[in-house]
Amino acid sequence: MENDMGWMNAPHSMGTTIIAVQYKDGVVLGADSRTTTGVYVANRASDKITQLTDNVYLCRSGSAADSQIVSDYVRYFLHQHTIQLGRPATVKTVAKLIRELSYQNKSNLEAGLIVAGWDKYEGGSVYGVPLGGTMLQLPFTTGGSGSAYLYGFLDQAWKDSLTKEEAEDLVVKAVSLAIARDGASGGVVRTVIINSEGVKRNFYAGDKLPTWYEEIAPGISPLESLLSGPAPMVDTR
Repeated sequence: MENDMGWMNAPHSMGTTIIAVQYKDGVVLGADSRTTTGVYVANRASDKITQLTDNVYLCRSGSAADSQIVSDYVRYFLHQHTIQLGRPATVKTVAKLIRELSYQNKSNLEAGLIVAGWDKYEGGSVYGVPLGGTMLQLPFTTGGSGSAYLYGFLDQAWKDSLTKEEAEDLVVKAVSLAIARDGASGGVVRTVIINSEGVKRNFYAGDKLPTWYEEIAPGISPLESLLSGPAPMVDTR
């Protein structure tokens, strides 16, 4: 019987965990880095947090191609918007533009998106734009295949008075938990912190993430152990 290799032609999909959390002075976005093609990991270090303006970023899940083309169109329109008005777009304006593109093309797009950022009118804000083009303003939201494991955790852990450090710690813990439970999420964790002071990106390597119940703790592989072991003795007789 011939091997079924149809999965090799599957579209690139970000079986993903994305999250954005609002805290008292801004927002924190986070994402894993695994991109899959069927059951094959096509990219283990992709960046799913895309800059739209100086103060607004986008977390992308679903079809990699669909979410990338939406972000490209939105950046183009926002550039025109900024030139015409002479000021940066607000987070709500960006979210409404993404909502409009997603809704008008809902039959063709397979992309779940999270818009988050800071502006001088509303401070930090988070908007979820799931499949179909709905727009929801939320204190926190998550998306992708790993999100199913996180809602209970976030309901319990999120609070209204989070500090920047607490918010980022919550995001890293949430994404690492999804990586532990969801086979389509993995790699590293990237975070973006946005507030009145600007934007800061952080990177957390996979072997530095918290280890959850039943996970195997990271260690030295047999190959690394062999390569780093003592040199073999040579008989000079």
